[in-house]
Amino acid sequence: MTTDLLMEVAGWIGAVLILAGYGLLTAGRLTAKSPLYQWMNVVGAAGFILNSGWNGAIPSAALNVVWAGIGLTALWRMTRKAA
Repeated sequence: MTTDLLMEVAGWIGAVLILAGYGLLTAGRLTAKSPLYQWMNVVGAAGFILNSGWNGAIPSAALNVVWAGIGLTALWRMTRKAA
């Protein structure tokens, strides 16, 4: 698999994860405090970061760094609260 194709796949996986998470949240199947929802956003954002960075779309990459940071912060807080 070429690097171009790998970056394209990363972007599509990111899109699917973020859209699926949002769809499940909107449908009431997940909550914003669900670790699954947050992981879908973090991994999805990582796919977008790879794809956007590779294609030189720096504003999109930066947005998704922040998006992933929000998700990681939520997961960290969930872990601390559970302990």
